[in-house]
Amino acid sequence: MHILVTGGAGFIGSHLVEYLMSKDHSVHVVDDLSTGRAENVSPFLRDPKFSFDKADILTWDGIWAATRAADQVFHLAGVVGVRRVLSDPIRVMATNIAGTERLLRAVAAGQRRPRMLLASTSEVYGFSGLPSQSEADDLTYKAGNWTRWSYAVTKLAGEHFANAYAREKDLPISSMRFFNMVGPRQRGEYGMVLPNFVRQAVRGLPIVVYGDGQQTRSFCDVRDAVRMLTQVAAISPVPGEVINLGNDQEISINDLATLVRRRADSSSAIVHASYADAYGEHFDDVVRRRPDLTRLKSMIDFAPRWTLTETIDDLIAREHRALAARGHSFRRTAAAPVAAMMPPAGVSAIAANEPLLRRSPTLPVRRVSGARP
Repeated sequence: MHILVTGGAGFIGSHLVEYLMSKDHSVHVVDDLSTGRAENVSPFLRDPKFSFDKADILTWDGIWAATRAADQVFHLAGVVGVRRVLSDPIRVMATNIAGTERLLRAVAAGQRRPRMLLASTSEVYGFSGLPSQSEADDLTYKAGNWTRWSYAVTKLAGEHFANAYAREKDLPISSMRFFNMVGPRQRGEYGMVLPNFVRQAVRGLPIVVYGDGQQTRSFCDVRDAVRMLTQVAAISPVPGEVINLGNDQEISINDLATLVRRRADSSSAIVHASYADAYGEHFDDVVRRRPDLTRLKSMIDFAPRWTLTETIDDLIAREHRALAARGHSFRRTAAAPVAAMMPPAGVSAIAANEPLLRRSPTLPVRRVSGARP
């Protein structure tokens, strides 16, 4: 099949591309590399079945030809991460709403009617007081905190656009609500909790938990997620249907920090900080996030291959290898005094540790056009 993946150089997108290429599909990726990395897709640049456009989904002039050629479309392009949402809300809304509508318009303009999966998020559930979140639940947002909920609202708008196009244009579109994806290539500088915990534990830095740490999340390894995505893409959907996607095993953030520290054999202290320390403003967090997977399980037969502990062990091993490749190593030693390691007043803990996030150099990207029908 010919498959279009927007945001295909990003965290989830690159794993999806890797899986699709392993199944001998022809894959076309578009990504502006604002958060995605060229190195995530560089192994495929010489493959004639792979093509890449560095472009913004809002202005990409190849969108019409690419959607006409596609048998399937996975729309993963979007602005993600708490820090980016809070610092650049206009960009978040423009990309996540206008970009999604433009892609849907291009899909509807062609005659091919490709199967389309649109990435949404568990954030759309807002302040759910239920033990798990179902696609049929009411959605609740707190008034007044506009920036905090801009990401959720944009994704909800995308779902509504997808539903409208699916029904009005008779298109096979589903919206997938992702719950806390984790795994290789996820970056911590945008506020993602697990890569930050792993980095801190391996380096002997304090493991910083925001809030009281009693909030719970349900983490899903991205390598399981992309297999579930492709299974959902292979079936005929209810037009515009919303589907939860994730792993329903729940853990508190305190317990996650403890687990990471133990698996890393680290002596890092676990410390708590306010959300204002992290993000520079008041931040309403959600107490529980656990997907009700009844709908997903009625559609596909899938058992996760990765436990949370296995994912953590893999990430710790990768972190050690990355440090060794740069000539650094961290052995288990007495933890540095917490006061000495915490950032000065007015500086977020994430920002204070930015020098330790030594990014690999961006690789050049060249366009390699694969065969198109």
